[in-house]
Amino acid sequence: MANGNLSTVLAEHFEDDGRFPNSALPLLIYKGAGPADADGMEVLLRRNDWAPQWRGGVFDYHHYHSTAHEVLGVFSGWARLMMGGPQGRELLVEAGDIVVIPAGVAHQHVGSSDDFQLAGGYPPGQEWDILRGEPDDRPQADKNIAAVPMPRRDPVGGDSGPLLELWGEAD
Repeated sequence: MANGNLSTVLAEHFEDDGRFPNSALPLLIYKGAGPADADGMEVLLRRNDWAPQWRGGVFDYHHYHSTAHEVLGVFSGWARLMMGGPQGRELLVEAGDIVVIPAGVAHQHVGSSDDFQLAGGYPPGQEWDILRGEPDDRPQADKNIAAVPMPRRDPVGGDSGPLLELWGEAD
């Protein structure tokens, strides 16, 4: 682990609101568990099989991924993210925080510091899509979400950690 801090992990649940499926799995926020620099954050995520695929921010519209779980490793600044769709909750993330978003959970950027940046990644073999909660997204999105495999490793703790405990270990 980069900082060795798994003592503060928040688990947030978001129910299906009819537009956004969200998930029975909790969204996880590892507070201050990662390094506050881009290269260090990417090394941590890569080492734990959540290979970063991009750097940047979060889209400013509600969206979700039906074909992949996603990790966001914040390495600079802070942001307010709306999770769970318009009826969800706004959460604050800052440098060093790592967020794991289960497939189906809506997320949106609603405000941030000018220096907000993160590394985004996915478990091996998972290819992401982008859905915006349109009426014709479902029921195919629900089928896709049900088929997304559980990650084999925790993005911070590797072979042990809150994700494996709270989501259940992969088959």
